[in-house]
Order: sequence, then structure tokens, then C-alpha cells
Amino acid sequence: MPFLGQDWRSPGWRWVKTEDGWKRCEPFSPAREDGNNQLNDLSHTVIITGDDENEEVYNTEDCEFAAKKRKKDHFRNNTDSQCFYREKWIYVHKESTKERHGYCTLGEAFNRLDFSSAIQDIRRFNYVVKLLQLIAKSQLTSLSGAAQKNYFNILDKIVQKVMEDQYNPRLIKDLLQDLSSTLCILIRGVGKSVLVGNINIWICRLETILLWQQQLKNLQMNKQVNNGLTLSDLPLHMLNNILYRFSDGWDIITLGQVTPTLYMLSEDRQLWKKLCQYHFAEKQFCRHLIPSEKGHIDWKLMYFALQKYYPIKEQYGDTLHFCRHCSILFWKDTGHPCTASDPNTCLMPVSPQHFIDLFKF
Repeated sequence: MPFLGQDWRSPGWRWVKTEDGWKRCEPFSPAREDGNNQLNDLSHTVIITGDDENEEVYNTEDCEFAAKKRKKDHFRNNTDSQCFYREKWIYVHKESTKERHGYCTLGEAFNRLDFSSAIQDIRRFNYVVKLLQLIAKSQLTSLSGAAQKNYFNILDKIVQKVMEDQYNPRLIKDLLQDLSSTLCILIRGVGKSVLVGNINIWICRLETILLWQQQLKNLQMNKQVNNGLTLSDLPLHMLNNILYRFSDGWDIITLGQVTPTLYMLSEDRQLWKKLCQYHFAEKQFCRHLIPSEKGHIDWKLMYFALQKYYPIKEQYGDTLHFCRHCSILFWKDTGHPCTASDPNTCLMPVSPQHFIDLFKF
């Protein structure tokens, strides 16, 4: 079983137990193993330079240092590169111990939890987008340079996915709006060293964001070919059940714009009352009653009024989980090396805001 973090005997390496004993390996992608093996082989040889008169022999430590420097230069020069780790979990620790130097940062967690693959899963897509939005609002400067590069690479993949699949563009528009607003503020304060990297890089990133916003604004939904039954052909009770499945008021309004029948169903007072009761406590909406002209409570206006005062419940198909026994953050289906007798009793789902809070010190 590998160590959960860096071994204190050799910082920066991960040790794995094999039949021949403990061996160290690097957490990079398999695609780069060939290049890494060549560099590793280089670190255990003696290098002799060409001229006989000025012959220099480098010891093993010098070779190992040169090999590590080459690796760093390789990953720095590749601007689109992203580090991939075999383990899709991370140990969350907030103080140094003998076995673990330093502490776990937000940027480190962002790099280790494989969000690039997560956005391809429709159950996790909204979760990752919400997390990126929270980071854009307040935690962008907490990311390291590598994590910031990873952040924008993932954001690029999200935009391309939305452009191809037309999936939830409104959510991405809100994310880009928050990110562009934050960057405009941070770029003005660049003299205070609030951003990692050259100012020109961030200006280019801001221009890219504006380009993405324009692309999403011009996005045209693909028209489906009518090969049979359509949404309008469903009976009223089925259409009504579909509307009752939505947890977002804007989704109900958008669906109501499709046909006159759906518009009529989307204006149902009982539908908006159920939505208010789901997201807000009775004491909350009793403080903000909005009567209509006929003296009844306007639940639709109530919903959007309450949304400004109280956070609504967030629903996600899949979330990150935190093991209280091991202090490990991970995706549930990938698992983690838990030592508890009953691991399921130690699991706790982690919301996007909770994820941010885990790395506040």
C-alpha cells in the first residue's frame, strides 16, 4: 500500500511497496513515463564531457539534479500540459507532521481530483461548474500557477462541451460573467502582486473569456428532427409531472416558453408554492409574503424574492466525498485506501462551498 503523501525521507516522491521492496515513482501520466524513465536512467549514470583536456565527471547527485531540472523545464514550457495522478483522491491535512511537510492547498486539491474527466460525466458536470464559479468569485488568487493553468484548461473543455452538446449554457454564462468581473478587478490591482504570472497572460485570458461569452451568446440550439411523438403530444398530467421535477425556477420559465400549454402549466400557483416549500423554511417565506391583486399569495414572485435573501438547496447527481476516518477527499466511485472497519459510515458528501471551506486556514 502506498503512503498517503510525501515520504519525509525523500520529499517529492511517492513510495510503493513491491515484491523487491519499497520503490519510488512519480505521479505523472503514463504517457510521459517513457520520457521520465530516460531522465531517471540519466540520473544514475556518470556524464563525461567531450574535450579530453577539460574533462569533467559529474557525480550521481549532480546528474539527479539535472534530471529533475529538465523535467521541470519540460512541464513549464508546455503551456497546455496538465499533471495527471494515478490516485484520484487527496489527503486533507492542515498542519505539518514528521511524515508530511506543509499542508494541503486548494490548488493541490484542484490538480489531484481529476476535474477534467469529471466534466464528461453528466452527474458531475453541474458540481464542477459550481465549484469553478465559487473559485472565480473569491479563491482565484489562492491557486498556484499550475492550478490556475489547470483551471483555465478545464474551463476551455467545459465551454467546448457546451458548444457541442448545448448542455446548460445558462450555467456557463453565469460562470464566465463572474470570472470576467473578478479578473477585471484583479488586473487593476496587479501592482499589488495579487496574480501569479505576467500581466499579459491574464489580459489574454480575459480576452479569451470575452470570446467564449460571445460564442455562447451566438449559440444556436440544434433543431430535432420530428420522427414521432414530441413533448407537446404528451398528456397534461405527464407534462405537469415533468414541471414538478424541476428544482430551479428559471428552468420552469424556460420550459414554459416552448408551447402555450406548457406556459399555462408553468404559471400554476401550486407548482410555485411547492418550489418555495422545497427550498425555503416556512418562517422564511412568511416574512416576505407578496399578495397578488386578487388577494392570494403570488408564489412565483415569492420564489425569486426569497432567492435574493436565502441560499437555495443545491442538487447534484454526484459529489465529492470526505472520509472522516482517513481525512481523504475523493470521488465515491474511484474509492480510496480506507482503513476503517465500515468505510460507508465514515463518508460525508461535500458541497462545492464545503470544498472551498476545507482549504481555508
